[in-house]
Amino acid sequence: MNMALTYSPITSDWPCQVKTPGSYDWERSAVKWLRELVPTRYASYPVLLKHPVLLGRHAQIQVQHEIRVARTALQTARAELPSLGLHEGVIEHTIKLYAAEVLQLQHIARSIRAVTQALADNAVARN
Repeated sequence: MNMALTYSPITSDWPCQVKTPGSYDWERSAVKWLRELVPTRYASYPVLLKHPVLLGRHAQIQVQHEIRVARTALQTARAELPSLGLHEGVIEHTIKLYAAEVLQLQHIARSIRAVTQALADNAVARN
């Protein structure tokens, strides 16, 4: 059986830091990339390292929270930032920053889902 057929297809959401599923050392590159997305204390938990799918799940939850934070910051910026004495130009720049961050985080979330699915497919193929 050709195990490469069981992997999720690579899409534009696949992170360039992660090797193609089935290639040499791809799982290690996936774990390394996922570890960079979670707080340091989580990145060293043995159970998350032993089971990369759990690491992917945690990274997905982490990024979903970051998306909520960025959306809240974006939605409240115009009302709350003037009281901090910030100039209108700084406020507008900050709003653009938060909007861009939401888009970037959404892309990262899609990438995490793709990598985690490939890791799950690989685990099933091995069993």
